Amino acid sequence: MSASPILITGGAQRLGRHCAERLVQDGQPVIISYRRERPELEAMRERGIVTLQADFSSEDGILDFLERLKSETGSLRAIVHNASDWAPDSDGDDAGAAFERLFRIHMLAPYLINLHAKALLDACSEPQRDIVHMTDYVVQKGSRKHAAYAATKAGLDNLTLSFAARYAPEIQVNAIAPALIMLNQGDDEDYAAKARAKSAMDMVPGPGVIYQSLRYLLDNRYVTGTTLAVDGGRHLR
Repeated sequence: MSASPILITGGAQRLGRHCAERLVQDGQPVIISYRRERPELEAMRERGIVTLQADFSSEDGILDFLERLKSETGSLRAIVHNASDWAPDSDGDDAGAAFERLFRIHMLAPYLINLHAKALLDACSEPQRDIVHMTDYVVQKGSRKHAAYAATKAGLDNLTLSFAARYAPEIQVNAIAPALIMLNQGDDEDYAAKARAKSAMDMVPGPGVIYQSLRYLLDNRYVTGTTLAVDGGRHLR
């Protein structure tokens, strides 16, 4: 494992937390960003994970996070853009503001971090450096109730291609596009059955499949500009 840490944005819960803890278990230093304080963070800190609060819903918040990140570390092995907000569309007067908020979280934050933290990736002594964008299966089909979410995740998917071309061959840039990976607390069996039925694999696999996908990208020196679909074969339904 690299002595330079891996940054995971939105790493305090669910997929981000699972990947952060698995990386630390494998001996890899990790820094996460988090939106708000939550009980799980203390356990992560006890495991040696560095936690930085960040508000990616404004440009000032993104730039402030970058300054504190540079104060925390002089190099990065990889950046995993996992911060996200599954916000439904609004039909009210705040629809534009809601869209802009998702744009900043899903597109502007990765864009600015990729630009301003490149020097940290360049400073890593490892032969491989990575940027990984966490997009979404919904990018391929759109969404009736989450159009702004789907559109801004599609923009992030496109940024994968642009940064892969821009940063090759020194830095590899790829994306992971999950469908439903985990159930939420309180989801009942009827919901779980409907979720399983959407994929050809007929399962809700759990976060381990995302770590396997991330590990593949971190370990493969010949993959860039690629989106890994981790959706259980939904396109076969």
